Amino acid sequence: MNTDFRHGGVREHAREVVLAGVRGLVLSVAVLPFGVAFLVLTLLSLAFVPLGIGLVTTPWVLTGVRALADTRRRLADEWCGIRIRTAYRPLPADANPWSRTFGMLRDRQTWRDVGWLPVDITAGFLTALLPAVALLYPVEGLLLPAGLWRSYVPDGGTYWYAFVPVTGQATAFGAAALGAVLLAVAWRYTPRLLGAHFRLARAVLDTPHGELTERVRVLTETRRDAVDTSAAELRRIERDLHDGAQARLVAMGMDLGTVEMLLDKDPQQARKLLAQARRSSTEALEELRDLVRGIHPPVLAERGLGDAVRALALRLPLAAEVSVELPGRPDAPVESAAYFAVSEVLTNAVKHSGADRVWVDLHHTDGMLRVTVTDNGRGGAAIGAGSGLAGVERRLGTFDGVLAVSSPAGGPTLVTMEIPCALS
Repeated sequence: MNTDFRHGGVREHAREVVLAGVRGLVLSVAVLPFGVAFLVLTLLSLAFVPLGIGLVTTPWVLTGVRALADTRRRLADEWCGIRIRTAYRPLPADANPWSRTFGMLRDRQTWRDVGWLPVDITAGFLTALLPAVALLYPVEGLLLPAGLWRSYVPDGGTYWYAFVPVTGQATAFGAAALGAVLLAVAWRYTPRLLGAHFRLARAVLDTPHGELTERVRVLTETRRDAVDTSAAELRRIERDLHDGAQARLVAMGMDLGTVEMLLDKDPQQARKLLAQARRSSTEALEELRDLVRGIHPPVLAERGLGDAVRALALRLPLAAEVSVELPGRPDAPVESAAYFAVSEVLTNAVKHSGADRVWVDLHHTDGMLRVTVTDNGRGGAAIGAGSGLAGVERRLGTFDGVLAVSSPAGGPTLVTMEIPCALS
């Protein structure tokens, strides 16, 4: 068991060393052409801004620089676990070339990206190349005694391997011994050398107080979404009252006015109108109850999130299983947001998934309210503009919640929602 574990650890480390060398070589090959090209294009585009040409080209070039920097950030995280924060200022989607150009130029993050380019094509290139050199150079030393030195050393010549002069077979073995030492060093330090490249990029690209800046941006967006959602909800309530209950109450008032005139002249007709007014009042009351239920369902207020979701599941036209493990209740706003988020996800499953079964799980752990909704439908669900899931994401974002969707073609679809909260 211990031997297998040790061998597995050696294989894993060997894989890391080789990957670091290969990745460093790939980076060094890509750094120079892309870095030089974007640096030259950026300088030319900025130089042409006074002529007007740069107003058109600069946003495109700076977007390319941003994409290049974002790629390096992503690789730093994926390859070495080094997180490089960023905080770009958002630009209006309908911004004209003038606003777009100077909006990007006023962004400090843009200038960090531009300042990173000359660093990347110089020190960045060298630090990217080091892991490959650290791995390949010892291999060359080990191959010298096998006859490689003969191709390097003409008759009477000398090939220097580091500080070892190779003039024949004996000195080639000396170079191989040095290569073995260098390989031992590379075995230990090559992955760290690749990390040095990304730490250099982080030193230039990373945003001071980036997490705070990103937090402010997210809060600004979620506040705007919450205001927009509240305004839309108020308009819906107003429309429902105007088109539903209000219209019925007005009609009932007119019927009662007619009844007053017909009581003495036509009691039979008056009784019919009274019956009609009674039906109108019943329907108006039912519509008002439905409207109030849409604002805050009574079962949610009285019995909590678990029972409210169970009540939702009972009204579904497909089989549903609900599992609840909530030792308490979250705050009312969180509870309401979770309820309507689940309602929207279930509605999407009924309308679009083609499923015949759905599972809902609610539990609270590590300070998080976690809700998962799974259906056995056709899959293909995604968070996109105009979709119900995008609305759910905005609703949860108001409370720092997150939404994740796994929906491969052919299903199943798994929607996971998390909201940080405490239970009372």
